[in-house]
Amino acid sequence: MDHGERVTPVQPIFLINLRDHVHENLRKAIIAGRLVDEERLNERDLARDLGVSTTPLKEALRQLETEGLVRTEPRRGVFVTYGPQQAEEMSLARAALESMIARMAAKRASVADIDVLRAQVADMETATRKGDVERLIELNELFHGQIHEASGCEYLRRLQSRQQIYDHTTRVGLLQDADERGRAFAEHRAILEAIALGDPDSAERIMRDHIVRSGQRHIETVFGRARLGDRQ
Repeated sequence: MDHGERVTPVQPIFLINLRDHVHENLRKAIIAGRLVDEERLNERDLARDLGVSTTPLKEALRQLETEGLVRTEPRRGVFVTYGPQQAEEMSLARAALESMIARMAAKRASVADIDVLRAQVADMETATRKGDVERLIELNELFHGQIHEASGCEYLRRLQSRQQIYDHTTRVGLLQDADERGRAFAEHRAILEAIALGDPDSAERIMRDHIVRSGQRHIETVFGRARLGDRQ
């Protein structure tokens, strides 16, 4: 595969925050499987493909290393460290956090919170029927964000914020599939109803199952036969 097909050149408008845009671009490419597990990254090639110098690229790679997505080996270079096992761990971490947040939302959500969630789910139904993937991604993020707000869980929300780019990237891939859109909508509607009923046990369970299932689907999509629980 041509290297230029896997990353998108950075547009000049982004030059003010160049390192951040290079970092986001590379992280998306890794999570989407375009830069593969254990691949050695050629910094000059990447800088050329991105249309940037090696300075912001090196800064972005250092940030990715702190996130556990690449590793640097002395005299050997930088290697991608995102495969099925890492994806599973990230999915389970998100499931743990999101399920606890949903549990607290079921205890604390106001009538106004539930009204907002109902309106979002109604919009999801329309977007699902139309196959409007871009709108569905936006609504997914608004829905989960509203649950976070309703929960009042400041500490858990701060932990979850580190997963947001992962969440967005997986949604972009998964929601291209019509069956996945239908399943995701049904799960979101069930989460809403559990929160509206003030049922923390159900809200926690349904949210956890939703995140784990979508995480497994992401692994299957990106890594082929690899499944949750498989060894590399």
